[in-house]
Amino acid sequence: MYLGLDLGTSGLKGLVIDDGGVVVAEASAPLSVARPHPGWSEQDPAHWITAAEGVLRALASQIDMAAIAGIGLSGQMHGATVLDVSDRVLRPCILWNDTRAHAQAAALDADPQFRAISGNIVFPGFTAPKLVWMARHEPDLFARAAKVLLPKDYLRLWLTGGHVAEKSDAAGTSWLDIGARDWSDDLLAASGMTRDQMPTLVEGAGVSGHVRADLAQEFGLTAGIPVAGGAGDNAATAIGLGVARGGQGFVSLGTSGVLFAATDGYAPAPETAVHSFCHALPGTWHQMGVILAATDALNWFARIAGDTPAALTADLGPLQAPGRALFLPYLGGERTPLNSASIRGAFVGLEHATDREAATRAVLEGVVFALKDCQDALAATGTRLETLIAAGGGARSDYWLSALATAMDLPILVPEAGDYGAALGAARLGLMAATGAGAEAMPLPPIAREIAPQPGLTQAFTDTHARFKAAQTAIKDLT
Repeated sequence: MYLGLDLGTSGLKGLVIDDGGVVVAEASAPLSVARPHPGWSEQDPAHWITAAEGVLRALASQIDMAAIAGIGLSGQMHGATVLDVSDRVLRPCILWNDTRAHAQAAALDADPQFRAISGNIVFPGFTAPKLVWMARHEPDLFARAAKVLLPKDYLRLWLTGGHVAEKSDAAGTSWLDIGARDWSDDLLAASGMTRDQMPTLVEGAGVSGHVRADLAQEFGLTAGIPVAGGAGDNAATAIGLGVARGGQGFVSLGTSGVLFAATDGYAPAPETAVHSFCHALPGTWHQMGVILAATDALNWFARIAGDTPAALTADLGPLQAPGRALFLPYLGGERTPLNSASIRGAFVGLEHATDREAATRAVLEGVVFALKDCQDALAATGTRLETLIAAGGGARSDYWLSALATAMDLPILVPEAGDYGAALGAARLGLMAATGAGAEAMPLPPIAREIAPQPGLTQAFTDTHARFKAAQTAIKDLT
């Protein structure tokens, strides 16, 4: 069997597959986020280890852990886990959705070599500006920084004792030469760092190390089993969904929203605010449009409405043309295509007729239009999507998916019930590392149904998207 561990923002999940790829066990443990100041978002890495221990114990009650022959890792990207020379954590991890380093990000992005070498805008949530922020605001801690690890790679350090990263996750640091798939000494130097402070790099299906004997004994694992490089959460989700070839893609309605497109080559276009990253398989890349609030926006509105997201969306009925009310989902800034840490959300066009259902539809549509912006940004780079698979918790809402399909004018494939996310992708990478298997180990999931665009509503969504863009421009300097 093969174990995938996915370190998310809100929880850590463990999933075990057999050698045929069938899920045989799973367990999870919750995690919380600390927000000590506006724009800050942090987690204590010790809580990740506690969660991982809980997950492993829960799995041990379901299966014979000695049968696990390989482990893969996936996780939230961009987090700065800073260690001293003895591997002690120097401060809470600064997470992907932390915007404190917006000034430092803008300064790095103004240096032309960053976009030229990393292939991306330096976003405030990326790793490099966080270390520049530390150098200015926490100089004593920065001076003690011996290694910087991404969140899942801190789990790897616990599992194997090694400082190792893989290239899909490292691509989100602003320190990686994406085309060469290696650290850039020039970008490191420009942010006050050195290669010695970086982990060793492997490919996602490569062996990054082996499970420590004491840990194996504690949890009933076989000592020395390989731990795969793994992948950043979105690349791992793509592996779980079988998305690795040009034209294939997925749309994820998770805490954040992602429009992911596998590409046949490396074709960066940083001016579009599209992410161009290494994929988890050797010699492959992908592009992403990312919005910072998808289900996060619906959860926010549900708290205000005093109900659950499921209850708010359950009785919406068939898809309707968008109403007068618009929602702009920029609760904590935005990535694609705006690259703005300062913009904030808004309801526009509220009227007496705006009831709870109309406001709920507006929130769903606001996320849809933000993802439509991502589709337009991908198209501007020449990337075209032929198939789109639904992923994430929000994909349980047929109304939301129908609105997305209609706005994007693309059919959306809904997998059969089951977990095809990052934990499955990590487990598949664990299988590849242990057996040498290739892309044949990552088939497309069985598809339950296809949600087609509704031609009679396409123009209404196109027209409302134009209003959304106008409102976006209008609020930029107001919020």
